[in-house]
Amino acid sequence: MKKVVLKLDLHDDKAKQKAMKTVSTLSGINSIAMDMKDKKLTVVGDVDPVDIVGKLRKGWHTEILTVGPAKEEKKDEKKDEGKKDEGKKDDKKDDDKKKQDTDKQIKELVEAYKAYNPHHTKFYYVQSIEENPNACVIC
Repeated sequence: MKKVVLKLDLHDDKAKQKAMKTVSTLSGINSIAMDMKDKKLTVVGDVDPVDIVGKLRKGWHTEILTVGPAKEEKKDEKKDEGKKDEGKKDDKKDDDKKKQDTDKQIKELVEAYKAYNPHHTKFYYVQSIEENPNACVIC
């Protein structure tokens, strides 16, 4: 299970519905959530982030913000309270390992995405009429 957070360039609720419908066509998705305030789409499930971006790229500018494991709730918190004091040092080492593994996975996914779409640029050059005197203008 992976949790993928994407930034989409959406403007209204109709575009939001289309984006969510587009993503929902992929198999292996457990949940989809959209935050219109931050324009972030969160997808949880067993799906490749590159496939999600590939589907969404056809309609909107899309960026991958984070890719990581889906958070699981701990049910045995009360049982482990006595054991927490003994295993704090081990937990820190395990957390560091998990974080390094997660960072490594994210780097691999970003590299795969760059290989998948090598012509993608993050910056756009916008020309105005003043910069291009040969541009067609209806007066």
